[in-house]
Amino acid sequence: MRILHTSDWHLGRTLHGVDLLGHQAEFADHLVGTVRDERPAAVVVAGDVYDRAIPPVEAVALLSDTLSRLAEHTVVVVTSGNHDSATRLGFGGALMRERVRLRTAVADLHRPVVLPGDDEDVLVYGLPYLDPDTVRGTLAEDPSRPLARSHAAVLGAAVRRVLADAAARRDAAGGRPQRVVVAGHAFVVGGEASGSERDIRVGGVDAVPAGAFAGVDYVALGHLHGPQVVPGPEGTVLRYSGSPLAFSFGERHHRKSSVLVDLSGPAARAELVDAPVPRRLADVTGPLVDVLGAGGADHRDAWVRVTVTDALRPPDLYARVRSAFPHALVVQHRPAERVEHARPVLVTAARDPWRVSADFVEHVTGRAPDEAELAVLRRAYEDVVAAERSA
Repeated sequence: MRILHTSDWHLGRTLHGVDLLGHQAEFADHLVGTVRDERPAAVVVAGDVYDRAIPPVEAVALLSDTLSRLAEHTVVVVTSGNHDSATRLGFGGALMRERVRLRTAVADLHRPVVLPGDDEDVLVYGLPYLDPDTVRGTLAEDPSRPLARSHAAVLGAAVRRVLADAAARRDAAGGRPQRVVVAGHAFVVGGEASGSERDIRVGGVDAVPAGAFAGVDYVALGHLHGPQVVPGPEGTVLRYSGSPLAFSFGERHHRKSSVLVDLSGPAARAELVDAPVPRRLADVTGPLVDVLGAGGADHRDAWVRVTVTDALRPPDLYARVRSAFPHALVVQHRPAERVEHARPVLVTAARDPWRVSADFVEHVTGRAPDEAELAVLRRAYEDVVAAERSA
């Protein structure tokens, strides 16, 4: 039996102001096509379906259409992530009992979606994002004695409930073989972040040990945007599918994909299914003459972050870069030999505002202002002071 694992769609997100919804719709088309061709028993979406708690109307419409199309071919299990509003995402979940299974409530985390097979059943448990401050009392064996305020404590308690339910079902079925799949949204120790994920630390701790999932066959993880395997207990495969699109320049080298998981062997086996790439991300760095010449020649059609390293900021920098790179998202000037202060200078009311302005110019350009620039700064400051006096 096979399932398709994906996560972190972040519908409604932008990339440095660029609307990604059209590209996200392309991924939805690709996902539906993959399901139609590969015929997995289920699609598991491990959280962060939306990019924010109150998503734009267009994002809601895209999700509705995507789930409807996927449900024509297979069962879809959807959990909520830290970006989602579990209540809003889970609206109507009680009505979607056949092909679309929304797992956004803590009360449902030990109720699996059962995928019956010829020789064994697959139990898919969907864990919504578990905020320790919200659920540590709910998941405690004794509600009057809440669990520790950590992701490890609440996720460990959730997995214990899952395994207890799986064991009870196995016993009730006379020991019929089964595989246990858990979809979770968390930062598991050993995972590598890309920098575009939202911080989920509580009490200074954000990581969950991989050992918390011991006894599970496959852990379909969401939260980290790079596809990767996390080392775990023997017999347990933990994998992040990663996001289908890049959401920062830190993700420019990622292989964006979904994961086709084969559960028929002794251990789960995974195969990456490449997602469509709407436009490459690239970094271009160097003096402006190089950036506009050979240094940037291979990246004219990419989303680029351009860093110009000339000692002085070139005139009309942004316009000149955009004329060569129509899809430039970031244009910045960082002199190669920037003068750095040994430590930050504290700005207080006692410091001369004119001197603060001069220090700022030095910080931005990498060199101290010359006499002509100092005269401009001084005159501007004096004009402001005079205007305040006359007001």
